[in-house]
Amino acid sequence: MIIDSLEAFDRYIGLNPLFPVVAEYLRHTDLTTLPVGKTVIQSDDIFINVQEAPVKAKEEARFETHRRMIDIQIPFTAPEQHGWTPAAQLPQAAYDEQTDMTLHDPKAPATPADIASTYFTLRPGQFAIYFPTDGHAPAITTTGLRKAIIKVKVD
Repeated sequence: MIIDSLEAFDRYIGLNPLFPVVAEYLRHTDLTTLPVGKTVIQSDDIFINVQEAPVKAKEEARFETHRRMIDIQIPFTAPEQHGWTPAAQLPQAAYDEQTDMTLHDPKAPATPADIASTYFTLRPGQFAIYFPTDGHAPAITTTGLRKAIIKVKVD
């Protein structure tokens, strides 16, 4: 997992061969103007999901993991809390090949607060990168928010 300001994204372009494309897109696109839903950047390799996340408490958050894609999460309108823990420490759950997502039940074996190694607040102007080894419970918010999740194919 990486947390930083959007202005510093170029520091990380060597971590994945597709990150230079993401960096170029971030330099020339106002993400806040994108419509809710999916925007393709480069075929199935890089795309953005813009969503409006409702109010969600820690106890309602579900940890997720991905196998084929890296998540770059960027809040626009409000801060959001994220829970993080190593994927290997999450309870086993079914993987959905179509969505590239495993949703881990927050009540098995314990609540997210029991499982998370770290909670942090991500603010507008910042991003978090989650790799397949990162279990994450995003969009914990008392106000709701609009955000983007850039999905990047694992190299």
